[in-house]
Amino acid sequence: MRNQDPDTTELVRRWISGWVVSRGAAEPAPAPWGWSIDVGAPTGEVARRVLPHPAEDDVREIAGATTAPGTWLKLFAEDDTVRPWLGPEWRLDVPGFLMSLPLGGAGRPAPPAGYTVTTWIRGGVVRTLVRTSTGHLAARGQAGLAGPVAVPDQIVTSPDHRRRGLGSIVMGTLQHAAREAGAEQAVLVGTTDGRALYSALGWTVHSPMASLVLEPEARERGAQR
Repeated sequence: MRNQDPDTTELVRRWISGWVVSRGAAEPAPAPWGWSIDVGAPTGEVARRVLPHPAEDDVREIAGATTAPGTWLKLFAEDDTVRPWLGPEWRLDVPGFLMSLPLGGAGRPAPPAGYTVTTWIRGGVVRTLVRTSTGHLAARGQAGLAGPVAVPDQIVTSPDHRRRGLGSIVMGTLQHAAREAGAEQAVLVGTTDGRALYSALGWTVHSPMASLVLEPEARERGAQR
């Protein structure tokens, strides 16, 4: 790795260490600019390149050598900074935010009336399921465990059950279970909406993250311009 801000670089390393556990991805391969991860997800994500401190020359070189649609670039910088470095075949996704939280001794939160919470750990992944009294899915989430780090991931609340504090219940339950499993810090990358929720729960924002994916349709449109 090049000499970089150790705080951001280390937080990104911790994030991907738990993310690969959560998603069942391959072990991150170090590179001079960051890490390369083989994913092979059912959603079509083939791989991702993660750059904690992206430089234009590195990004252009990686993009020029990439031909597989479904390859993502995760660049810890503002969207407006990195977007001009890439052609129209790279679609800019929603912005992300690198965030962290020390895991203290808070107890497991109680769900609102009418809901039940089930939590379990399998394969290094903590999962939390919130259901209604009739068994319908209301909210869910998971967290990949990597030694002292827990990485919350795929936090979802069903549309009919939003604005009832269930996202906070999922996060609090995951944090409590991760702490009991030995984790000392939680790290994640949240969306704009997630940033608002997690900030209210005490999380600290460290860096923006731009996400771009190679799409063949965009490449074809760019060639026709």
